[in-house]
Amino acid sequence: MSRPRLVATDLDGTLLDDEGGLSERTQDVLRRVQEIGVRVVIVTARPLRWMDELWATVGGGRGVGIVSNGAITYDVGSREVLDLHGIPAEVGLPMVEAIREAAPGTAIALECLGGYRHEPAYVDLHPTPPDMRVADLEGLWDEPAVKVLAQHLTLDPDDFRARVVDAVGETATPTWTIDHLMEISAAGVTKGGALAALCERLGVTPEEVVAFGDMPNDLAMLSWAGTSYAVANGHESVLAAADHVAPRNSEDGVAVTLAGLFGL
Repeated sequence: MSRPRLVATDLDGTLLDDEGGLSERTQDVLRRVQEIGVRVVIVTARPLRWMDELWATVGGGRGVGIVSNGAITYDVGSREVLDLHGIPAEVGLPMVEAIREAAPGTAIALECLGGYRHEPAYVDLHPTPPDMRVADLEGLWDEPAVKVLAQHLTLDPDDFRARVVDAVGETATPTWTIDHLMEISAAGVTKGGALAALCERLGVTPEEVVAFGDMPNDLAMLSWAGTSYAVANGHESVLAAADHVAPRNSEDGVAVTLAGLFGL
């Protein structure tokens, strides 16, 4: 393999350790990779609001990042949204009705550029932002949702996933990273699609990209990249699909692999 021009990596479970931190070793390797002229692009399911403290650590406060499973492409240096693909209420509300018919008791949250909001029945699994809104869904959906979160805490996770995928159909793009929660993006929106669009803008071909991931929402990105790695702690479907397996996230797997690829 010739030396890649761009590194694309997921965060949680891939680049970050099990406590959600970034080791000094990984920070050092990322810095050195960028010093030799290779772009590092973070491609994460995390919302934009979770990234403020991480941009400086993982990208030196510059470059471009992809968040919300590909719904937003973001210029880190200028703090500017370059691309946004969301689900408007006129599409999302009927979709949610179909999900509730298939899985009664599903609760919904919306991740929007203007903030996070959810129905009263939705149970927050992370600390809530101070500007969070809680209300009926019709009142909350006043701008496109870059990610719709569908939650069911009692159904078997595999059963819930199957019901949501069937109910959504071609209306949107469902994926998941944790049990009991489906993450739904606009139709056609994936990490891989957003990365492909960014690379076309930058003049970078798939063969010049090496990508790292751990969960099914990374599959589109890994299949598009010329060279793909699943970290050893990844989901079985990702381990089966990737070209190579890197050490675990807790063993600085991305950094170890990059150091070898670039002779650092």
